[in-house]
Amino acid sequence: MQGVTQSRWKSIQSGFIATIIVWPGVAPFGMVYAVSALAAGLSFSETLGMSLIVFAGASQFTAVGLFGAGANPISIIAATAIINARHLLLAASTASYIRQSPGWLRSIVAFQLTDETYAVGVQQFEKTGGDAWFQFGSNLSLYFVWAVSTVIGSLLGALIPDPVGLGLDLIFPLTFIAFLMPMVRDRVNRSVALLAAGISIAVALWLPGSWYVLIAGLVGSAFGAWFAVQSPLTPPEEGSDANH
Repeated sequence: MQGVTQSRWKSIQSGFIATIIVWPGVAPFGMVYAVSALAAGLSFSETLGMSLIVFAGASQFTAVGLFGAGANPISIIAATAIINARHLLLAASTASYIRQSPGWLRSIVAFQLTDETYAVGVQQFEKTGGDAWFQFGSNLSLYFVWAVSTVIGSLLGALIPDPVGLGLDLIFPLTFIAFLMPMVRDRVNRSVALLAAGISIAVALWLPGSWYVLIAGLVGSAFGAWFAVQSPLTPPEEGSDANH
């Protein structure tokens, strides 16, 4: 039992450390979120509570903007739900790797899963075949820095510079691309990546907001599933009976 506990703890530590690379991009936005939330009229406890419970940067910024504009609660909930709908795709992809894990662990992993920790976790899954404890450690790492940066932003207020002005907004996509590229190895992955990229650009030019993320994800996933069925990666063995 002790050996199992040590192995799990080691996986958690590995996931936590592997995600530190994205901290420089996450922390400034967590601070700016806190400043924006307080300026919109939220209290410190409400600002921190949103980071701990919602834990979704884009949704939190949207909710704060709508709250400051006096939008009704239904509009805020609907807008944040649409933005976070992509997490359904992330969770569905991760589920195939951690389905043998305890239900309570899968629930925690699902609650804390983000774009960045998904990229870290799936890259590890491709190497090891899946480890929910590693994903939990990765999620916990980003959860920790997001909460701490929210507190720092609440305390420092106007002293926080605009991260976009410093070019820190590029860290998110560049980091994600760095994790993604080693995974694009076969024809299906390359085709899906190119299709999703094309759809993202087209929809972003056509529709406002974050619809391009959801639409590109849905279409790319559907195409990938269809293409994988039509073009199996593993050919039949020689001498096997085709009727079997």
